[in-house]
Amino acid sequence: MAEKKLAKVAAEARRCTRCPLYQTATQTVFGEGPVGARLMLVGEQPGDQEDLAGKPFVGPAGKMLDKALIDAGVDRTQVYVTNVVKHFKNEPRGKRRLHRKPNRSEVEVCKVWLDQEIALVRPQLVLAMGVTAASALVGKAVTLSRLRGNEIAFADGQRGVVTIHPSSILRAPDEIGRRQAYAGLVKDLKLALTRARPRSP
Repeated sequence: MAEKKLAKVAAEARRCTRCPLYQTATQTVFGEGPVGARLMLVGEQPGDQEDLAGKPFVGPAGKMLDKALIDAGVDRTQVYVTNVVKHFKNEPRGKRRLHRKPNRSEVEVCKVWLDQEIALVRPQLVLAMGVTAASALVGKAVTLSRLRGNEIAFADGQRGVVTIHPSSILRAPDEIGRRQAYAGLVKDLKLALTRARPRSP
């Protein structure tokens, strides 16, 4: 039943025109993964490759996430992966489309879809990746460094953990910075997996 409801919500999201972002995006990028997944990963928004493919985390940041999931002992097929914002906010530059951070209004308008994903998937724990996702779930502006390493309660009472967005690793200025950021992501994924305990019978 929940699977059918989630598929219906995804179909509704594909027709979403609640904010102007749909006008420059190729398509809605809804979340994917099993209903009942113990762990849900939430990022900011789809990137260029996700926008073209219609799937979350398949571009460079997605490949970084996949590697970190493997190193953390997390099976991606068993987690639900999505973003707060479902359309790619971008600025055309020649043949390229550059990422633009969604504003507060766009996040709030789009969060209606994430709220339904959480309600239907019913994860034990949500891992917010990046400041945009963490702020949206906490309900106010947050500083990641203050929240990392601890389980917190999001605004709706959902259990959560926060970490960096995988794309931040790609933007690190040097190899040492990339290694440290990557190690931190793996550590946070391990924490999330540990805290996403199976439901009692």
